[in-house]
Amino acid sequence: MKTPPYSTADRHAGAARRRGVAALALLAFMCSSVPARAEALQVLHWWTSAGERRAADVLVARLAQEGVEWRDAAIAGGAGVGAGKVLKSRVLAGKSPEVMQLIGYTLGEWSDLGLLLQLDSVAASNNWRATMYPTVWGLLQNRGHTMGVPAGIHRINTLFYNRKIFQRLGLAVPRSWSDFERVAGKLRQAGITPLVQSSEAWQVATLFETLVLAESGPAYYRALFVDKKAEAYADPRLRHALQRLRSLKQWMGMPLREQSWPEMARQVGDGEAAMYIMGDWAKGELNAWGRATDEVFGCAAAPDTGDYHLYSIDTLAMFASDYTHQGAQEKLAQVVASLPVQLEYSQVKGSIPALRQADLSRLDSCGRASAQAFARGAAFQAPSLVHRMATDETSKDAIIAEVHRYFLDETISAADAQRRIGSMLQALNKKGRDHVTQNPRR
Repeated sequence: MKTPPYSTADRHAGAARRRGVAALALLAFMCSSVPARAEALQVLHWWTSAGERRAADVLVARLAQEGVEWRDAAIAGGAGVGAGKVLKSRVLAGKSPEVMQLIGYTLGEWSDLGLLLQLDSVAASNNWRATMYPTVWGLLQNRGHTMGVPAGIHRINTLFYNRKIFQRLGLAVPRSWSDFERVAGKLRQAGITPLVQSSEAWQVATLFETLVLAESGPAYYRALFVDKKAEAYADPRLRHALQRLRSLKQWMGMPLREQSWPEMARQVGDGEAAMYIMGDWAKGELNAWGRATDEVFGCAAAPDTGDYHLYSIDTLAMFASDYTHQGAQEKLAQVVASLPVQLEYSQVKGSIPALRQADLSRLDSCGRASAQAFARGAAFQAPSLVHRMATDETSKDAIIAEVHRYFLDETISAADAQRRIGSMLQALNKKGRDHVTQNPRR
């Protein structure tokens, strides 16, 4: 049987169909050869110094490899003061970021509001409970749920010193405050500023909390700043820490000015001063400027705190919002908590990994000492007051303000400052108890 001849219209229609099929095939090929667009997450944080920026970039690059775009929303300001204010205003305006840096006590406060994404499935599938230090795991928990992901652990009680200055003058690193006084005297005789210090409130308070730990050890430190016991505020050890804070002014460059912590670190790295007491994030800053650990500068535990670890933990949390970003948020949590990323981040940031199985040989001498001190457990650990590990924002701010006032005003005695701190905390504790009584949690 012969095939009937096709009309011209039939031939044109067939050609059009073939062109359409070819176009669809080409489009399918093009779509398959172009990678899927990365899902974007806005991250609000306060990592803005050179060292912090490099550490954040580690996370940015690793997330990009997993198809997640980090959209930066960095807010400058030491101790996250500015970022905290911006976060509150954005939440009130209904413009919450997908990810934010929340550390310590504030993680629990935001969790209680029911605004954060629970990361239980990520934590369970990656066995966080077994692989993270118990202190870290406990910090992430709120009402039985995992509410954040740790990036690294910082040691606050860190003494930085310029190696060249110490070697030239034949000085040993001070292990006690009596050692420090002898070393500072020799540095002063050589015309070198022994200790740099900013008059910025949170930096003064960071030095003070280190002195409290040196004076008393972790048990009293916790009674004072975590449990806020009335007898702890009357204890002479608090007065002694205040007295030492003031006595250290004799070794600082005068006049004291409100300078950023990176500027303080730079002065030690450049040899303008010999020592600086600050969290070990200053190490990341010095490394970023080419002043390498164990070459240009060294670091050790602050005097009389060699066995202790005054800690702050970098933590990221996710806003739940409408859950449209949940997949990318969970991927971010998994990436940040992975062992390779933990190590790389800590090497740049100056911290130590939150995972117990990390290879400490890949850290510098300061990092290894920090990890060994933290691994000794809760009896040797103290949660930083200034960096939101110990207590609520109101109590923290009240203590910082009073310590700062005392430090700057020579007419205020240590005994007066101690009484004021105790009175304020007792009043705040009573207010908190009254609030709980009137508004019990369901």
